[in-house]
Amino acid sequence: MPDIQLPDGSHRQFPEPLSGLALAQAIGSGLAKAAVAMRVNGRLKDLSTMLDQDAEVAIVTRESADGLEVIRHSAAHLMAQAVQALYPEAQVTIGPVIANGFYYDFAFERGFTPEDLEAIEEQMRALVKENLPVHRELLSREDAIALFEKMGEDYKVEIVRAIPEGESLSLYRQGDFVDLCRGPHVPSTGSLGAFKLQRVAGAYWRGDSRNPMLQRIYGTAWAQQKDLDAYLRQLAEAEKRDHRRIGTELDLFSIQEDAGGGLVFWHPSGARVRRVIEDFWRSAHVEAGYELLYTPHIAHEQLWFTSGHKDFYAESMFDPMQDEGQPYQLKPMNCPFHILIYKDKLHSYRDLPIRWAELGTVYRHEMSGALHGLMRVRGFTQDDAHVFCRPDQIEAEILGVLALVQKILGTFGFSQYEINLSTRPEHSVGSDEIWDAATQALRNALGRAGLAYQVDEGGGAFYGPKIDLKIQDSIGRKWQCSTVQLDFNLPERFAMEYVAEDGARKVPIMVHRAIFGSIERFFGVLIEHYEGKFPLWLAPVQAVVLPISEHYAAYAISVSDALMKRGIRVETDLRNEKIGYKIRAQTLRRVPYLLVVGEREKAADTVAVRDRDGQDLGALTIDAVGIALQKMDRERLNTLEWQG
Repeated sequence: MPDIQLPDGSHRQFPEPLSGLALAQAIGSGLAKAAVAMRVNGRLKDLSTMLDQDAEVAIVTRESADGLEVIRHSAAHLMAQAVQALYPEAQVTIGPVIANGFYYDFAFERGFTPEDLEAIEEQMRALVKENLPVHRELLSREDAIALFEKMGEDYKVEIVRAIPEGESLSLYRQGDFVDLCRGPHVPSTGSLGAFKLQRVAGAYWRGDSRNPMLQRIYGTAWAQQKDLDAYLRQLAEAEKRDHRRIGTELDLFSIQEDAGGGLVFWHPSGARVRRVIEDFWRSAHVEAGYELLYTPHIAHEQLWFTSGHKDFYAESMFDPMQDEGQPYQLKPMNCPFHILIYKDKLHSYRDLPIRWAELGTVYRHEMSGALHGLMRVRGFTQDDAHVFCRPDQIEAEILGVLALVQKILGTFGFSQYEINLSTRPEHSVGSDEIWDAATQALRNALGRAGLAYQVDEGGGAFYGPKIDLKIQDSIGRKWQCSTVQLDFNLPERFAMEYVAEDGARKVPIMVHRAIFGSIERFFGVLIEHYEGKFPLWLAPVQAVVLPISEHYAAYAISVSDALMKRGIRVETDLRNEKIGYKIRAQTLRRVPYLLVVGEREKAADTVAVRDRDGQDLGALTIDAVGIALQKMDRERLNTLEWQG
């Protein structure tokens, strides 16, 4: 007689084994209708799984994070079934869940067209109407090989052959479609419906360019149609805000393919914004008690063996370069450089904490297919910082880091976060005592900071627990930026020490910390968050003076000069064009304020002020405009309401 403990702590006893679906029905018909899977003692299972022993069980509903993953995984199978129904010669390979959706790779003699996607989606909807039951089966490795060989699924055969002998495998069937999969899946195809196929891309088998090219179909799936509709609207808005297009329109940056992919060239306008970002970052860190460092771009290869990067990170590092027979390597991280500076002299417990920060450019060997504008590049500048402290200082230092994160991100207009606390994984370094103390210190700091968070059990790095923070942009997307990681590994590998109060030599705790993640990626996020309409303090050009004709050019230049003396980034548009044309052109450049001058303004020593949204703010004196713009710039205001 199984005794089932539910998430609220209550218990249900049953006279005989029952399925997860039967349990959901026993709890309530509404829950059963929303159920797509269940967790049994923490593990995701199909609703068809029989509960024949005492267990802790949570029914997984379609709108939960687990439920969406199950729906998306099942939608991938549905798509593969539809593809093979329409194109029997297509072979299926792998089809995982990804953020907001899924994809499946197919070996097919030609590329899928947009018309193919429409047909596949129509076939998927027909399969949903059939409401085909989804069954799980267990097969031996040998039987699975025989099955897929008979089906002509060469890629599945290769996958199964890579599994150790003697292993049993799970398969899922729906109608005449069968696929190798761990599951779980929805009970039937009728549980699906809110999905959309999006695009096709090429992908090498197993990500290796030496292997055949496959056709990858991407799709998205949601719990309800309204969720899908909202997501598609968000995608449409995101396309309007694409930082690559806006970056070109505003002449902010470029990726020069002649120099190699994934390398960013900052144009004058983009460089102005970057300088403002970096100046603010430096001043905020100095105020928070950090010292600023500068370190080299390369180091002897041996340093990366000592740090462990050559063992665990080599595939993301560029090949070494030789100098007089000695191998040097571009740095993928700044951490070992800061450690070497620490080790340059012996430190006392009184010296700790030590806080060092650097805008350090690093280089990663990214595959060309993974490169994406500013979001995924090969050379980028990390806003890196490291804190070296005693174990008893962890909580206070993390609290200080969280305060700095909120200050800096809040200044850029980000106030909504998703925060995860990741705890000790199965394989890790360091004692239970230090892990427990460090994790509790992170919990305490988050609590004292008043920040809501989720726990990612076992999601920490092998070298220590961490806090990851995602910011939410103006259209609801979340971007991973800030991270705070405790490290018990590198201090040991580099034999770092400090002299404790009792004279003993002890190993410091190392805190890795970034707020932007990288300047390049954060700039891309800013472009899309503001749709290129930067707040005045960030705008590459804060104001443009527009004379209505060449007769007022000298006066326009004098207005620009007066504003420049106040530190305002101002330009004068002296082109021989009609004023309407110039207003439209500067509005398209997203310049915050347009200052129009003509006979009336020259006579009164004023300017006619317009904002980029077309609002007429009237005539103001040059001093009034200068004071107002200075105030908005100095206070780093994120809105364009006139402050004069």
